[in-house]
Amino acid sequence: MKLFWKLFCSMVLITALACSAGGYVLIDAQFRGSLDREVSALYEENDLLRYALAQELTFNPQYSRRELAQAAGGIRITTSRGTVSFRLSDEGGTALGGSGKLPVETGELTAALPEGQRGWVMRALGDGRIYLHAASPLRLEDGVLYLENCREVSSLFSDRDALYQRFFMLMLILTGAVGLLSLLIASMLLRPLARLSAATRRMAGGDLSQRVEVTGDDEIAQLSADFNVMAHRIRRQVRELTGAARRQEDFIGSFAHEIKTPLTSIIGYADLLRSRPATADQVRESAGYIFSEGRRLEALSRKLLDLIVLERQDFSLRPVRLDLFLGRAAGVMGPALERARLRLTVRAQAVTALMEPDLMESVCVNLLDNARKAMEGLEGPGNILLEGFLVSASADALAAGGKYEAVSESGAGEECKPVSESGAGGAHNASAEPGADTETGVSPEPGLCCIRVTDSGKGIPPEELARVTEAFYMVDKSRARAQGGAGLGLALCRRIVELHGGRMELESTLGRGTRVTVFLKGGGPV
Repeated sequence: MKLFWKLFCSMVLITALACSAGGYVLIDAQFRGSLDREVSALYEENDLLRYALAQELTFNPQYSRRELAQAAGGIRITTSRGTVSFRLSDEGGTALGGSGKLPVETGELTAALPEGQRGWVMRALGDGRIYLHAASPLRLEDGVLYLENCREVSSLFSDRDALYQRFFMLMLILTGAVGLLSLLIASMLLRPLARLSAATRRMAGGDLSQRVEVTGDDEIAQLSADFNVMAHRIRRQVRELTGAARRQEDFIGSFAHEIKTPLTSIIGYADLLRSRPATADQVRESAGYIFSEGRRLEALSRKLLDLIVLERQDFSLRPVRLDLFLGRAAGVMGPALERARLRLTVRAQAVTALMEPDLMESVCVNLLDNARKAMEGLEGPGNILLEGFLVSASADALAAGGKYEAVSESGAGEECKPVSESGAGGAHNASAEPGADTETGVSPEPGLCCIRVTDSGKGIPPEELARVTEAFYMVDKSRARAQGGAGLGLALCRRIVELHGGRMELESTLGRGTRVTVFLKGGGPV
């Protein structure tokens, strides 16, 4: 049975039962009250008759039972209903005298009376009349006389039956009215549920934009609000899952392509050496291609292994002095930058940051190596700036990509402007997955430690910034492969920063350069 009919039947049934029980109790109480009044009137008439007989005995105290019964024939008691009839009988129920004629027989009433007490019974005659029959004992010298009188109460029962009939008709009308009202109320109550059910079916059909109107503050309104929250979260999660599936598909396709390209070169050159004689120069050339492609496969497998290990490994963070740490990272990249004739400038404060130094060194080396590759083939001197400092800025300013102020040891600040301030460019928060809501990212707070790498290279197009941290994604695939890249460096950096509970931001302007900023928690003075 549907909830609508359950509510409808429940309201009608409860109303009918409550009204029926209440009506029955009221009518029965009225009837019993009237019956009690009739019994009281019956006893009052009996008392009046006893008083009249007692007066008779006062004047004639030597009366026997039979004499008193004969004398009682002259007694008349008149009430609103007329003259009261009565009868005097002995212990065996034999009538000895009285006034008028009682419509009921003595029966077993006198025999059942307790000694010295009066009583009454209700008697129904064959013609449908109903009487109250009362008897009380009178003790004389020669025995006991019983004074009997009666009172018709047929009208009480007929009135009660009439009340029952009228109440039954009233109940039919009331039940019909309650039924109509219940239909309206149940329809109003269940209308939000019907909308909710329809929205749920449409969501099951794939329309995740469904929302329901929330009216009022009752439980159904709360359910509607909860449904809207659930629908919003499901839609967001489906978007995230869709994005993750797309990235996984791109990852698999890119991985297969990145593996196939060097393998094709290796197999081709190996087959060339195997199938026909070659000169020493051809052998060296072929071996060189095989060696370089093998090294590229080795680098690819090593970075993939690093990504897998990062997902499964637990590590602890410890405070590391930032200026010494960045000096070591710069030293690792020093020879490669010298060969590329690039100038590296390190500006770092003597502060500490919470990190795992080996992993974070991998981040810095990758960022410096990307900066080196971005400036290959450019005319003029190339500059790379590696900075480390404490951040003193509001969380809103940092999240908005505003100015960051590096707090120096002496208290004077050095303003470090984003690259995009002086030209057309863009910024991207790399701590959140592409497509995810902005509120899921890590919001920088005052007191964070900042590591920043700025180059004056080619720059990244604004539409590419959101995807450069995806695995195997490369802005210029041909140039990246020529430089030995596989598109995993920034993905590895992003994951390491996330495991530190930090955030990585990218800002870039075409033709002017790129800035990558890493925020780490736990920054403080030495």
